[in-house]
Amino acid sequence: MADEARAEDRARPGLPARIRAGLPRTGLALLAGLLMVAAFPPYDLWPLSIAGVAALSLLTRGRTLRQGAWTGFAFGLPFFLGLLAWLRVIGWDATVGLSVVEALFVAALGAGLAATSRLRAWPLWAACLWVTQEWARDRLPLGGFPWGRLAFANTASPFTPLAALGGAPLVTFAVALCGTLLAWGLLRLRPGPRRSPRAAALAGLAAVAALVAGLLVPVPTKGDDTVRVALVQGNVARPGMDFLGRPMQVLDNHARVTEQLAADIAAGRAPKPDIVIWPENASDLDPFTEPEARARIDEAVRAVGVPTLVGALVDGPDPQHVQNEGIVWDPATGPGASYTKQHPVPFGEYVPFRAELSKVIERLQRVARDFYPGDHNGVMQLGPARIGDVICFEVAYDEIVRDTVNAGGRVIVVQTNNATYNRTGQPEQQLAMSRLRAVEHGRAVLIAATSGISAVVAPDGSVVSRTKELTPDVLNAAVPLRDSRTVADRVGAAPEWVLALAGLLACGAVAVGAVRRRRPGGTPTAAEPLDRTVP
Repeated sequence: MADEARAEDRARPGLPARIRAGLPRTGLALLAGLLMVAAFPPYDLWPLSIAGVAALSLLTRGRTLRQGAWTGFAFGLPFFLGLLAWLRVIGWDATVGLSVVEALFVAALGAGLAATSRLRAWPLWAACLWVTQEWARDRLPLGGFPWGRLAFANTASPFTPLAALGGAPLVTFAVALCGTLLAWGLLRLRPGPRRSPRAAALAGLAAVAALVAGLLVPVPTKGDDTVRVALVQGNVARPGMDFLGRPMQVLDNHARVTEQLAADIAAGRAPKPDIVIWPENASDLDPFTEPEARARIDEAVRAVGVPTLVGALVDGPDPQHVQNEGIVWDPATGPGASYTKQHPVPFGEYVPFRAELSKVIERLQRVARDFYPGDHNGVMQLGPARIGDVICFEVAYDEIVRDTVNAGGRVIVVQTNNATYNRTGQPEQQLAMSRLRAVEHGRAVLIAATSGISAVVAPDGSVVSRTKELTPDVLNAAVPLRDSRTVADRVGAAPEWVLALAGLLACGAVAVGAVRRRRPGGTPTAAEPLDRTVP
């Protein structure tokens, strides 16, 4: 027995040989991950999202769990490095660190793809696993980071209308299914006993069906009534980490642009809006504790003469915290209802494990106070409109936007401050998310940004108007107010959970099959090949 074991060890390729054998596959995974970046804004080559899924499916097909995980990591790391390159403003260490964390989820996806590639109907289970990966990544760690979802590359593609039925997870599933079916069809064109041009053609037809299915989904655009809105973009002194400049500067910019709007209205050069919306952080000082800030806001709002949603940093609830708020400001009575951002950004708006990490990362000391999270949705009455307010990165989180609509928001407002990331591609990525939310919830989306991109998005996801970056501007538009809810609003997170669990159950079936094969007398099933190779 010992001699046989030694002979088997000698026959098994050594580690260097196995590494050399895997280099071509790793190189292809790296290339596929880089190409996947171009599927997302600011490039918007959405068909590459299908190609990326197909490539990862082929590269993990028939591999071991370890090989699949490595291939997934090799695909995910360059993808996130390219997608999140806008984080270089903070530091390349932040870009690399976050990219590695996110790529670990794709490594788990790669292992799952390798395992389920041995099952019948593996393209279906592989598509479910893409949803599983996003489900986990959207929640973990520290509340998750949803950037890079397949759905966010398809906010203006034939897949987009599916968001009205099952939200972003259904769009991701359809994109992934199209890609995995394409991969299955390509495998049936390879020379060998399983070659079948007819099966490849059927797979191609099924992929086309997944692609065009969204075109059958009606996307309403009309509302029960309309509201005229003005979005104010006051701009900042300079983009980057120090965008706020001196105290009161950003507030003065927005007040000045609002007063110019009032002058244009008085002169007949612009129609008078029903409501005005300022962006996140339009007031860099707390108007409740700083009399100068309150007086400046009062002056501008009274000049324009209509209720205004003011984004402000508000002290509290204790000296160690600050709150990121949208405040309804009436020209006669002043501040009223407010919404506090529920999902502060880790390391950007609060520092987890502050005492320990601040000792080794001095840059974290620039986040002097942690943002305190809000405890309710952003549905508020702003003049004649019942709005659903979300702030900045919150637009990436399904449940936050959905809650505002289900609680009665007739139009979605996204107050944002992208001044740190101007001209890096990040504002375009966030605009794409807002376009998907418009279709998902059948609502107009109003994006007010300090320095761009501000935009008016129709309920069908089309961009009615938008600003340039780093330019003071006002967008004036009439938008529909809608009360009806989409299927996605009604079913909530159910499609995501069903698809994500289906992916996990497929992996569980593989694990059960492996245990059965190891038992004495165990026989493989049709889904459990005798050898480790998969045609």
